[in-house]
Formats: sequence, C-alpha cells, structure tokens
Amino acid sequence: MSTTEAEHREEEDVTAGEDEDTGAQVAPIVKLEEVAVSTGEENEDSILDLKAKLYRFDKEGNQWKERGAGTVKFLKHKVTGKVRLLVRQSKTLKICANHLILPSMTVQEHAGNEKSCVWHARDFADGELKDELFCIRFPSIENSKKFIETFQEVAESQNQEENKDASAAAGLLENLSVEGNKDAEKKDEEKSDNKTAEEEPSSGKESKADTEKKAEEPASSA
Repeated sequence: MSTTEAEHREEEDVTAGEDEDTGAQVAPIVKLEEVAVSTGEENEDSILDLKAKLYRFDKEGNQWKERGAGTVKFLKHKVTGKVRLLVRQSKTLKICANHLILPSMTVQEHAGNEKSCVWHARDFADGELKDELFCIRFPSIENSKKFIETFQEVAESQNQEENKDASAAAGLLENLSVEGNKDAEKKDEEKSDNKTAEEEPSSGKESKADTEKKAEEPASSA
C-alpha cells in the first residue's frame, strides 16, 4: 500500500470516528406520556392471589380445554362486600374467568388429583353469562387446599351477607307498612274531624230555628 493511500485511509478513519463521537442529542419526534390504565379492580381488595392454570370443559368436544395460565384472585368489593373470582393470563392479562362467588356454589377436588379442583359457575369472561364447568390446577397441593378453603369461606360469608340484606329489606318493608298505617289512620282522623266540623253549624241553625219557633208560639196563643 502506498503512502498516499495510507494517509487517505487514516483521514477516512478519523472522519468516521468524529462522526461517531459527536455526542449530538436528537429530540424524539413523538413524546409519549404515561397513561393511567384502569383494571376494574380499584374498588376491590384481594383476598387471595395464586399462580394457576385454568381449564374449561368443552361440552361439544367432551374434553377439557386450557383457558390460560396466570393468576387467580378472590376480589372483595369495598362497598357491597360482594366477592368475585378473577383469572388473568400472565403475559396478556386477558380475562379467562370472571364470576361472583354465590352461596350455592361448591368446589371439590378433581378426580383424586390433590393439585386440582373443579366447580360450576355462571361466568362473564366472554362478555355474556355462560354456564361453565371449570378446573384449576396449582403447582402445589398446599395452594390447591388454600384455594378450596378460601372458596368455601367466601361462599359461606356471602350467604350471611344475603341473610343480612334480606333482614334489612324485611325491616324496611315493615317500617314502610307501619308508616303507611299511621298515615291512613291520620287521614281517617282528619276526615272525621272535618265531618264533625261540617255537622256542627247545621245543628246550630236548627236549634236557633227551634228557639225562634218556641218564642213565637206563646204570642200567637195570646
């Protein structure tokens, strides 16, 4: 390689190096801002949160089909006290199961497998209520037992909540009935008072006429 070519190569290397080390800062064309994402769980407290894999029984195919692997939660509403079961996939956060825990629901171990359990529910994961048979499998027997225990406790507590609501509703109806009777009695009394007030003047007129008649009778006889 000649001296001229070597010098030219060095100049190119220096120029390239200078281009790489300019340290220029380019402002982003689009500025991205943080956006608050609502999960729908803001007004709920988590009672239980476990890793699991959910299956749904396909009646047409007569087989179990996987719904997704992720987390299963029992969420209690801070105001109403209602508890729902929610299952989301880990990566996509897609909802795989979403239904209320009702007093009539039961859960049991699946076919002798201590890591799995099954239950029926009216599920709303697909945007409409569907009767589903679910099976959920946990990594450990301990988590499966914890899920079953929590499920049963929640169902029992919801039964108590329903009884409280029924008692409160019955008490409200009773109060309304009593108030209605009082109002009816008050109206009857007002009607009776008005009727008495209307009769009193007419009675007064008749007595006055009788008095005048009696006063005239002696004069005519004389």
